[in-house]
Amino acid sequence: MTKAFWLGVAAYVLPTFPLGYVWHLAVFAPQYDALQIYRPDVIIPFGLLSMLVQGAILSWLYPKIMRAGPEAPWLRDGLMFGLIVGLFAWSLSTIAVAAKNVMTSVPLYLALETGFTFPQYVIVGPLMALAHRRR
Repeated sequence: MTKAFWLGVAAYVLPTFPLGYVWHLAVFAPQYDALQIYRPDVIIPFGLLSMLVQGAILSWLYPKIMRAGPEAPWLRDGLMFGLIVGLFAWSLSTIAVAAKNVMTSVPLYLALETGFTFPQYVIVGPLMALAHRRR
């Protein structure tokens, strides 16, 4: 594994974990509780493990689908990567969950998860591009 790979994993996990924790378990905790879809005793290590797996996959994927290197327009490419993988993640973590899980309000869940996913990938995409910018 290269340095860029591990920097890419960090580019995903380091912003996603605190953003996810604060979003789901602090700021919007009452709204998520009202939805009645999450267990009362969230298993945080599983969430972190999930993010590590996701970060590894996305860091492996980035140089395969995007230009990597000092000449690549990192901000544009990072935002494009964030859009691509963010839409994919949103379809899995938001639309599919809303379609399958019992909850008190599908519109509230869609709004909350869309509100989380958008800034997550606006941040992660450019950071992933920077991580894979070889010098």
